[in-house]
Amino acid sequence: MVLIMSGGIDSSTLLWYLIEELRYEEVHVLTFNYGQRHVKEIDHAKLVVEYARENLDAEIEHKIVDISSVHELISKGAITGDEDVPIGFYTDEIQKVTIVPNRNMIFLAIAVGYAVKINKRKVFYAAHKSDYAIYPDCRKEFVKALDTAVYLATIFEPVEIEAPFIDMTKVEIVKLGLKLGVPYELTWSCYRGEDRPCLKCSTCLERTEAFLLNGIKDPALSKEEWKRAIEIYERIKRECCK
Repeated sequence: MVLIMSGGIDSSTLLWYLIEELRYEEVHVLTFNYGQRHVKEIDHAKLVVEYARENLDAEIEHKIVDISSVHELISKGAITGDEDVPIGFYTDEIQKVTIVPNRNMIFLAIAVGYAVKINKRKVFYAAHKSDYAIYPDCRKEFVKALDTAVYLATIFEPVEIEAPFIDMTKVEIVKLGLKLGVPYELTWSCYRGEDRPCLKCSTCLERTEAFLLNGIKDPALSKEEWKRAIEIYERIKRECCK
């Protein structure tokens, strides 16, 4: 099967889930360079895959797919455009600026073509319930519609789109990943891509919440960073609830 993977929590957990729970013995991982604000997520995807190769019982092929030339066509918002990364939770209306136009459709279309080429029948990606409010291409309706379209497009060598986390929150994904032994210390979530996580963008706040509600420190942060992350999370949550 084919897995679309960034260097973040969700797709890293999905890699472990596919191998440890679904018992796939061969995984073809695709990570995309699409001209995003930073490539730290690509570097961390490499680290996660290398760890998986050393610690999981599966054959893992990892390709970095350079489609950075598409940037000029989809540069918009805070991730591929010039707008600032907003502070706040995903449920805030302002977070729509972090949408990359049609990103998952582009990734999935390429992954499906690759799956046909290598004679694989499934393409997985880590869309989940917590992304529903802001990201249309992470919704169950999108997955269902695209799966139908992909079937029609590949009818002679049919490929299915799978999103096994679609009804799970980030908190639930982290709970699963902790059980599976996912090396979260190797993952990267922050939208800003600086030397260390900013702790206040939407994906940092969501990450803090996920570990906090699981009763564990984010292993990617130092003790001081974790303390600061909780303080920022609680302050912004109070401000949002006023």
